[in-house]
Amino acid sequence: MAHALVGVVAGVVWLVLPWMTINDDAPVAGARSSAAAAEEDSSAGDLVLPVAALAVVVVLAAYGSVRRIRRTRSRTTPAAPGTTHVGAYPAPAAPPPLAGLDDRARTALVDADNHLRAFREELSFAEAGSGREALAPFVGVAGAAESELAAACAIRRRYDEGVPEEAAALAGVVGRCEEAGRRLTEGTESLRTLRALDRDPREALAVAETRFRELTARTAGADTALVGEAVTGYVERAKDSLVTATVHLNETHQALASDQLDEAAHRLRAAESAIARADVLVTAVTRLRETRAEAARLIPPALTGAEAELAPFRGGARPEGETRTRLAHADAVLAAVRQETTSGQPYDPLGVLRRIVHATAPLAGGRSGVLPVAARLVARESVAAADDHVAVHREAVGAAPRVLLSQARLTDDLPRADALAREARDLAERDVRLRGHTA
Repeated sequence: MAHALVGVVAGVVWLVLPWMTINDDAPVAGARSSAAAAEEDSSAGDLVLPVAALAVVVVLAAYGSVRRIRRTRSRTTPAAPGTTHVGAYPAPAAPPPLAGLDDRARTALVDADNHLRAFREELSFAEAGSGREALAPFVGVAGAAESELAAACAIRRRYDEGVPEEAAALAGVVGRCEEAGRRLTEGTESLRTLRALDRDPREALAVAETRFRELTARTAGADTALVGEAVTGYVERAKDSLVTATVHLNETHQALASDQLDEAAHRLRAAESAIARADVLVTAVTRLRETRAEAARLIPPALTGAEAELAPFRGGARPEGETRTRLAHADAVLAAVRQETTSGQPYDPLGVLRRIVHATAPLAGGRSGVLPVAARLVARESVAAADDHVAVHREAVGAAPRVLLSQARLTDDLPRADALAREARDLAERDVRLRGHTA
């Protein structure tokens, strides 16, 4: 490119300069001709310096530009931050690494869910002091935040299944969780203003101590015997949480005596959190005992209802293909259930009822009203048990169990809701084993 420019400029200079051109005109005699020729030579001579200067400037500029481009392209040092390799224009913003965005989405889900759980815990204490009607706006805040979080979990679930575009899906998860967090932050500030925690937390302290005493009595009467492995150790952990609450309540009294209102409010919230955790554990034991008793009452009518659902497939033409396989599986499960429940040996009524529901679900046509009742009971307990485990160990549980639990709450397919909730519980227990107990 430089050589071409030099050639062009040299050609122009060659044509303009008078001593570089060939004079083919015939000589003319006379003084007038000589004077005219002198004038022409003088005019041409006047153009030599400007044209030559222009040519030199063009050549030097072209040569400098070529050298700068070559040097920039061949250099090994990185360009300045925010510029391209040429250094003339700002570089386009690089998209965040997908792995980093994935981690951010998981963290956002966990933080939003924990924030929602903490807000509802505080809401339960505020209700005891202010009444349900005064807290209606805060219930609405919790509902709106839960809707945002459910939408985020649904997006995350579809992303894990490979449905949407990756970056757009993860950004959507983060955005929904941030919106839920914004609503909850505003709601928490207003709720604590209503409770007067920053001015005089003594009334809130009295409410917490009343609930603490009631829960202590319930914990002393709770018994996990013959309830099931799902709540093994729950009463012991509830007692540990009550000990922690006792420490925080004493610290609250000390802070109030020293007129440290901010510290008193902080310690009171820690005590309320420990009390709420103990409440979850004790309530889970009581609920599971009642659910098992109800399941035991439902087993005989559920067996009868299952036979009614399967009867059409046994009459008339013999079923073929997948229907035949499902029918054989259902018959085997029902036979095993009858043998187990009549053997005189201990068994898990809820587990037996679950087997009946899942075995007959693919063939059930709604002819028996007892099977939907049984399916609802099984799914409700699975969802509640998974939710309890996440609530108690929320500092250790990751995003995956929370996403599955959210989907279990929303689905209308009861056997699927049961399966999703049980998977969520398994993943939550795995997280706790990896990261340690938090209660």
